[in-house]
Amino acid sequence: MTQRTLIVIDLQNEYLPTGRLPLAGIDAAVANAAAALGHARRIGIPVIHVRHESASADAPIFVPGTDNVAILPAVAPRGDEPVVVKHHVNAFRDTDLKGHLDALGTEELVIVGAMSHMCVQSCARAAADMGYRVTVLHDACATLDLTFDGVTTPAAQVHAASMASLAFAFAAVESTARFALPA
Repeated sequence: MTQRTLIVIDLQNEYLPTGRLPLAGIDAAVANAAAALGHARRIGIPVIHVRHESASADAPIFVPGTDNVAILPAVAPRGDEPVVVKHHVNAFRDTDLKGHLDALGTEELVIVGAMSHMCVQSCARAAADMGYRVTVLHDACATLDLTFDGVTTPAAQVHAASMASLAFAFAAVESTARFALPA
């Protein structure tokens, strides 16, 4: 059987309505991520948590040492589940994520987290480029409205476009319910 690993990306206080970068649909995404996490733990799928932290205390978001960089309690690490701290969008860049995956013999990643169009997308694409099979649980991810050249795109459309681009060539895109089906 292929070794799968669940990666929980950046589900942190910064993305709550009380944070500096609130996401649309964060509560539903966290609930689904928690369900996926519970399923992974029950059936023995290894879990790696990724936590974003800015490299500088002067950063506008993810400021080191603040409550906003804390992982949300519903998806908090347990036991020996590793936490990879990153300072860039891509969870593989300048981190030991690949080392953890190699040590586990991982062939397939299942990804949940935030933001759909940034860190989730970047991790999934990098993983696919490295030869991993990738699955993204679309309903366990969240994002926000984006504005470009005077046009604001609602979060739901940003998320849909992000998932569509991943499904086109980089990852299987599934629901949490499908992932957590009984074996």
